[in-house]
Amino acid sequence: MRIESMKRDENMAGLSRRGFLKAAGVAGGGLVLGFFVPGMGRLARAQAAKTNYAPNAFLRIAPDNSITVAINRLEFGQGVNTGLTMLIAEELDADWSQMKSVLAPAGEMYKDPMFGMQMTGGSTALKHSFMQYREIGARARAMLIAAAAEQWQVSPAQCRTERGVVIGPNGKRAAYGQLADAAMKQPLPEQVSLKDAKQFRYIGKPQRRLDARAKSSGRQQFGMDVSLPGMKTALVARPPVFGARVAKFDASKARAVKGVLAVLEVPTDRGGSGVAVIAEGYWPAKLGRDALAIDWDASQVEKVDSAAQMARYRELAQQPGIVAREADVSKLADAPKKLVAEYSFPYLAHAPMEPLNCVVDLKADACQVWAGTQFQTVDQMAIAATAGLKPEQVTLNTMMAGGGFGRRAVPTSDYLVEAVNVAKAWKASGGNAPIKLVWSREDDIRGGYYRPAHVHRAEIGLDAQGKVLAWNHTIVGQSILTGTPFEPVMVKNGVDATMVEGMGEPYALPLKLSVHNAKANVPVLWWRSVGSTHTAFVMETLIDELAQLANTDPVAYRRQLIGDKHPRHLAALDLAVAKSGYGKRRLPAGQAFGVALHESFDSVVAYVVEASFDKGVPKLHAVTAAVHCNLAVNPLSVEAQVQGAALMGLGTTLPGAAITLKDGVVQQQNFGDYVVARMPDMPRIAVHIVPSTEPPTGMGEPGLPPLAPAFANALARLTGKRLRELPFNLPAA
Repeated sequence: MRIESMKRDENMAGLSRRGFLKAAGVAGGGLVLGFFVPGMGRLARAQAAKTNYAPNAFLRIAPDNSITVAINRLEFGQGVNTGLTMLIAEELDADWSQMKSVLAPAGEMYKDPMFGMQMTGGSTALKHSFMQYREIGARARAMLIAAAAEQWQVSPAQCRTERGVVIGPNGKRAAYGQLADAAMKQPLPEQVSLKDAKQFRYIGKPQRRLDARAKSSGRQQFGMDVSLPGMKTALVARPPVFGARVAKFDASKARAVKGVLAVLEVPTDRGGSGVAVIAEGYWPAKLGRDALAIDWDASQVEKVDSAAQMARYRELAQQPGIVAREADVSKLADAPKKLVAEYSFPYLAHAPMEPLNCVVDLKADACQVWAGTQFQTVDQMAIAATAGLKPEQVTLNTMMAGGGFGRRAVPTSDYLVEAVNVAKAWKASGGNAPIKLVWSREDDIRGGYYRPAHVHRAEIGLDAQGKVLAWNHTIVGQSILTGTPFEPVMVKNGVDATMVEGMGEPYALPLKLSVHNAKANVPVLWWRSVGSTHTAFVMETLIDELAQLANTDPVAYRRQLIGDKHPRHLAALDLAVAKSGYGKRRLPAGQAFGVALHESFDSVVAYVVEASFDKGVPKLHAVTAAVHCNLAVNPLSVEAQVQGAALMGLGTTLPGAAITLKDGVVQQQNFGDYVVARMPDMPRIAVHIVPSTEPPTGMGEPGLPPLAPAFANALARLTGKRLRELPFNLPAA
């Protein structure tokens, strides 16, 4: 660990002095502090043992007393800019009005302490960097105190801090900005004491987001807003079937469009090829692409048909698969009662508000890229390999992104690799300007990397009183992780951990779980809450149905099955029930309560919803959410994440919320035929947080999984019929 002056170090492992100062909006000297915190889990220790880390640059205190925090993640709506800055501000004892943040570029020092790679995903930002960022703040505070004590010739023990000022004996005071240069010369403390939770001024208190004003006023710069001198815009005509190639194309009409500069064949994802149209702006590039005449060769790739695929999945679900969880199911054969349930789930597109984009400035010996990426480390290496450069020759600037839900975290780095290939083709044709590759909404919907389609089949044996004797469960779907760098860690004995997550616990059940890893020429990827998007729906609707068969209240039934081994689940469930008035409050005629409970990414969310039918259409009126995410660093962010996740979960229930294929071609292309939830669909939502001082768990994803099953359970109470598909396929009245 060490401390460095930005004046002395012109290029701190990829973060240029000028670039950082420009982004931070300050100039001059200051305190720059950073370090790597090993020992935060097995992966972190392994990474620390095999890697020599460059000193990090997380914190800068400028002479004007502004404090800029470098955020080692992507900010795309989840509030990490504010949350991580709060951690440093807390231990630094800074005044919140001083705090700023800037997204860090790809760099060794910014790797996740647990994963050993720079990334944003799995609801891990605050969870993994909670201690890391607090210790950065605490060390900076100790160094500022040491600098003041040295100047005043007193003991550090005689000094204290308060809101960005060091206070010494006899009324001595010095603002952090006055001490920053001197603090740089102090040795980095090996150990620091962190605040007790009772001392927190910021952590656990509602805090407005640092980027709220810029976003609400339209001044926030996203990846799509990047504009470089002389920059050209590129759109790519991609094959309609994944992996297909260009047989031949006629570009004469495209080249005749005013503003079109070049029409070039380029490699595309999954071994395919396409045609890039490079122009002076988006509109001429679009018109040029529309004017292309392309013959495609799809003879060597599978042409998936959704109806046939689902039929095949249903057949597989009735056959033995790879066992993921063992249990004795011998009592199934002679069980007095049996429940057989089959569920189906379609492909889903991520459809963030900001479609994919990437700016590439490719030189002979260097490459600069601007993108809102969740996978900086992976993407930097992929860009380098594509460009024929070393990773250290690639500067990957992290831009604010308008959503992502997993689509900006692709192990193949598909859209970034494609952008570099376009830049290479442009350069080879004589072009010498930066390229902005833009995906249209249609490109985004039809461009692949979907949440996989799945079929579940459950065979449950019950005794005469409705107690579960045996449960044999099979899941069929594509593996997300097979063939990726994550396979060695997260695919065990052929079982993709993301396919089965959320099955079983917290319920004490004799559940045997098997999987079939289906193959299909459809690129798949994690989608907000990953496997829990389907496993929670299956588990929570079946638990509700089993409660009905046992003639037991669904909340009481859940409590019985949970027992005393999962206190966090019980705390969330009890809080949601208490705040909703479930069991005590009478709903209007035609309305019903629905309950669901699920843990994902180490956080538990319980929903009690109120629903009805409005002219035969399901209507969600109100949602009471209870969250157990341990310590809520910023309760406002937790509330916002639950609200957004609930609406996104509601969207999965709406007719038209599905990606389907025919003859290998995706049939949906925009929000006119791929339905997402809109403002009129939004119910009233009240979010309650279970108090805790334990280190935080994730919140970006856990709010999504239990919404759809809670809604389905409410509708089942109204109709007496169970829903076994997403989106809802309501029985005829």
